[in-house]
Amino acid sequence: MKNVKYFFVLLGIALFFVVAWYLSTIVIYIVISTIMALIGRPLAIQIQRIKIKNFQVGPGIAAAITLVTIWVVLIAFFVSFIPLVIQEGQALSNVNVNEVVNNLQEPLHTAENYYNEFSAGDNRPLKEVVGERLKDFLSISNITNVFSSVTGALGNVFIALFSITFITFFFLKEKNMLTRLILLAIPTKWDSSALHAILSIKKLLSRYFIGLLIQLTIIFTGITIGLSIVGVGTSHVLIIALFAALINVIPYIGPLIGFVFGITVGVVTHLDLNFYSELLPMLGYMTIVFGVVQLLDNFVVQPMIFSNSVKAHPLEIFLVILAAGMVAGIFGMVVAIPTYTIIRVVAKEFFSQHRFVKKLTENI
Repeated sequence: MKNVKYFFVLLGIALFFVVAWYLSTIVIYIVISTIMALIGRPLAIQIQRIKIKNFQVGPGIAAAITLVTIWVVLIAFFVSFIPLVIQEGQALSNVNVNEVVNNLQEPLHTAENYYNEFSAGDNRPLKEVVGERLKDFLSISNITNVFSSVTGALGNVFIALFSITFITFFFLKEKNMLTRLILLAIPTKWDSSALHAILSIKKLLSRYFIGLLIQLTIIFTGITIGLSIVGVGTSHVLIIALFAALINVIPYIGPLIGFVFGITVGVVTHLDLNFYSELLPMLGYMTIVFGVVQLLDNFVVQPMIFSNSVKAHPLEIFLVILAAGMVAGIFGMVVAIPTYTIIRVVAKEFFSQHRFVKKLTENI
C-alpha cells in the first residue's frame, strides 16, 4: 500500500509539471497572483477588522482596497523611476568614450604594463581594448535594444495585468480558494495531510516574500544613503541603488553585478574629476558602501529571511541554490528557495517516516 501511495504522489507531481509546462503563461499569472495575495493578506486581514458602528468591512471590500493599494504602490514606483532610468540611459549613451579613455590615460598606462605581461596573445594597446569595450557597453544601439525588448515583452501587458488583477482579487477575497482547488486534484483520503502541507507552505512563503521585500528596501535605502554621503549625484544614486537592490534577488552573483554596474556608472558620470585625487577616492568610498551593505545583508538580513522564514540551515540553502543554478541557471537560483520550501513541506507530510526526510524537515 505504501508503494502505491508513493507511486500516485510521484505521478501526481509529474502530471502537475507537465500541465504547468503546457499552460506556462496561465501558471505564471497564478504564481504572480499567489505572491501578491501572500504579501497583501496581512493588510486585507487588518482591513476586515475595521468596524464603524454597525458596519463591518467585508472580505470583498478588503480585497479590493488591498489590491488597489498594491497597484498604487507599484504604479507610483514605476512612475517615479522609469523617467530616471530613461534619463540615465540617454546620459550613458551620450558619454564620449574617447574622453573617458583620455581622462583615464595615466592609470591605463600603469595598467597596460601589467596587461602586456599577462595578456594571452592580444597585442592591441589596452587603451584600444578599453575604448572598444566602453563603446559596446554604452552604445545607443544596445540601450535601444534593451528598451525594444522590454516594449515587445509588454505587448500583451493589458491581458496580463487584467488576468493577474482578477485572479489576485479572488485569492484575497476567498483565502481558501487556492487550497480548495488543490484539494480537488488529490484523493479524499489525503485531504488532512495535504491541507496541513498547504497551510505550512502558505505561512512559510508569505514570511519569505514579505522578508524579501524588506531585504530589497534595506539594500536600496543603505546604498542610497551611502552613495549620497560619498557625493554621487542624486539621479545616479537612485538608479544604482534600485538596480543593486533588484539584481540582489539573484543569490551570490547578483550583488557582484550590482557593484560592477555602480562602479561603471560612477566612473563614466564623473569624468570631470581628477582620477587620483578625486575619482579614485570616490570609487574607494563607493566600494566601502557596497561592502558594508552587503555585509549587513549577508550576516543580518539574509539569515533572518532565508533561514528563519523557511526554517532551513544557511549551508543547506547555499547548496540548494548552487544546484538550482547548475540545472536552470539564473532563473533556477531565483526560484530555488520557494521551490525547495514547497518540496520540504510536501516531503514532511507524505514521506516523514524516512529518516533522511525527518532530519531534513525537523525545523518546519
